[in-house]
Amino acid sequence: MRILYGVVGEGMGHATRSRVVLEHLVAAGHEVEVVVSGRAADMLASQFPDRVHRITGMTMVYEHNEVHKRKTLLENARSLFSRGLPGNIKVWFDLVADFSPQLVISDFETWSWLFAVNHRIPLISIDNMQALNRCKHNELASDPRWREQKGAFRLARAIVKAKIPGAAHYFVTTFFYPPLRRKRTTLVPPILRPEILAARATAERGDHVLVYQTGGKHEALVEAMRARSDLSFLVYGMERELKEDRVDGNLVFRPFSQQGFVDDLASARAVVAGGGFSLMGECVYLGKPMLAVPMRGQFEQVLNAMWLERLGYGLYRDVADADGIDELLGRDTELAYRLQDHRQDGNRELLAGLDSLLQTLEIGGGRTTHHDGADEGADEDDEGDDGDGAPWSGFEAQTRCALGAAERSAAAASRGP
Repeated sequence: MRILYGVVGEGMGHATRSRVVLEHLVAAGHEVEVVVSGRAADMLASQFPDRVHRITGMTMVYEHNEVHKRKTLLENARSLFSRGLPGNIKVWFDLVADFSPQLVISDFETWSWLFAVNHRIPLISIDNMQALNRCKHNELASDPRWREQKGAFRLARAIVKAKIPGAAHYFVTTFFYPPLRRKRTTLVPPILRPEILAARATAERGDHVLVYQTGGKHEALVEAMRARSDLSFLVYGMERELKEDRVDGNLVFRPFSQQGFVDDLASARAVVAGGGFSLMGECVYLGKPMLAVPMRGQFEQVLNAMWLERLGYGLYRDVADADGIDELLGRDTELAYRLQDHRQDGNRELLAGLDSLLQTLEIGGGRTTHHDGADEGADEDDEGDDGDGAPWSGFEAQTRCALGAAERSAAAASRGP
């Protein structure tokens, strides 16, 4: 099958996860072309030569661990209208003329969604962001921080809903499993890169704390780490220009190294990082207690951190300071015990479900299955009905049966003989 795969370029998490799915699709014999923006384009181009088409996508401007809304708006307007729009349109026409996709898969990427809509091609969504729109989060209602940010949640949910509406199916990657509020949705465990899957066999509770922070000086965090002179802190992201380790007392600032980071994560006692989903999912899989400090203005990160704390897998704090680090290290044994509740058989559940869906689409002859979004219903509070009551097409009914069979097969395999 000819598949166009769109990857949002903001951050590297989407590209890292998409690499896993892309490798699976290529190995299965599908013809795949990728549209991607930002730094993610360089990473994927190195993995999939001659398959990657660079486009201009949305980017975020951060200052002091917060999204700067005005600068973000101006930067995206400037890049889109100065160079982005003409370049994206050229890629669009080249894909039609030279590739003619039969299916689009989008990891929260808008241009591939537009391509699917305008060419009446079926679209599948694979990302973690849709947890905002397609799940109910009533269980968080007792948290005062949730009530304080209910307006931010509603805004974030509306944005996510508007970005990739009307897909034939949504695979939502998650380590928390709230009830669904939308149909055509399957919750699957986080997509993990091969290096993380391999690291589980040798993961252990070491003596150091792994720290990953970017976008600011983080003075309070640095002072808090120095105050814990009894511990070693391995710090990534704060000094990106480094070519080798820089030791400052009990702090070791490290340059980027994919395998080095994985090794340090697998042997860490605990982790201090933001609220990004990729690293959080890796910590959960490897059983590492985490202090999550979401980027201000990024409600998806807030949601991740709230569920992390709700499940007893880690802590959610607005700032990384001495109190947060002391609590993390005082409770790390308890949190590590709770992390044993997490069950995940690698990436099997997602890939089996995706294979079943693609097989159903091929049998059905690639009929158009895009939805116009009318069945999504009004955005009500989670306490209300999901409003997604439109009848299923023949393809969708087959899809539900195929996904159900794949999920039952994966569950049986995980239970063993």
